[in-house]
Amino acid sequence: MEQVVRAVDVGFGNTKYVTGVGGGKVGDIRCASFPSRAYPSPRDPAKTLGADGRKTVAIPINGLFYEVGPDVMLAADAFRATQIHGDYTDTPQYLALARGALRMMKVETIDLLVVGLPVAAFATKKAALEKLMTGRHDVGGGKVVTVRKALAMAQPNGALIDYATQNDKVEAMEHEQSLVIDPGSRTFDWLVARGMKLSHKQSHSVDRGVSNILQLIADDVSQEIGKPYTNLDNIDLALRTGKGLTVYQRTYNIARMKPMVAIIAKEAVAAMVHRIGESYNVQHVILVGGGAFLFKKAVKEAFATHQILEVKDPMFANVRGYQIAGTNYAYTALQAAGRTLRSMQTEGGDA
Repeated sequence: MEQVVRAVDVGFGNTKYVTGVGGGKVGDIRCASFPSRAYPSPRDPAKTLGADGRKTVAIPINGLFYEVGPDVMLAADAFRATQIHGDYTDTPQYLALARGALRMMKVETIDLLVVGLPVAAFATKKAALEKLMTGRHDVGGGKVVTVRKALAMAQPNGALIDYATQNDKVEAMEHEQSLVIDPGSRTFDWLVARGMKLSHKQSHSVDRGVSNILQLIADDVSQEIGKPYTNLDNIDLALRTGKGLTVYQRTYNIARMKPMVAIIAKEAVAAMVHRIGESYNVQHVILVGGGAFLFKKAVKEAFATHQILEVKDPMFANVRGYQIAGTNYAYTALQAAGRTLRSMQTEGGDA
């Protein structure tokens, strides 16, 4: 019997999730994403004027409705609601984003759901997050999704599995040491592993992510215009596209902040290098994550003797890896259950 396995990665910047898997054991993993914004309302926004037609869903939690989805910025007010702190997974906003992803997967029952955590929070938050995501989830609109089992992974571990699978190197890397670097919105994560097994003492996170860079630029814009500038999404878009940032019909010269951006990137990389020690045993340096482009230069400078490896669609690397790991886990569990059943049948036949 085929089991339904899905994966979701609720990041501080974006929520990534698997919508389906093609043929074969792993097959073609299809992913989608939406901004990690959840806007609360005392009424179901799907039933209010102005909400019609936008690509969002309303998730009921504790008497409020949290609107999430690709068009969530149409539901935003002037205040940019974010939950960028270490207890993110304990907030109703996190649960709303995760349940929003479950609804968009369009399945009623998930046998195994794989979720992710920053490396520094993995040991302390793993059990609680798995408990949170297991069971019945009211995903709004009269729909319920049941998760029979949840499994939490360290976020960069997913990227390592994705890289090894994409390049058909799972067996070849079994005895090799890898460093996976995952700059995210809030945290700069890294993971050291031998094969697919995590080295906990060398793996960690620091609070030096993309959001620090965006806020730094926002503060400079605020000084230039003489009032607070809070549109971090526009700054992020300008950095990713290379286009100018327009403020009050004038172009802000974002290039002048590159030296400051480089300092933040170097601080994060320096913290990582201090933690992992000498890198001569590292055979694979893999850079993933939506913020990779801002930290790539600092990583290359720190590992000048290494080739920096990248994956296709790096923003989805973690969630693809979760899906692969979950599929393998479910397949192994199903085989074990089959062996147990056959053993019981054999014993019953001998009696």
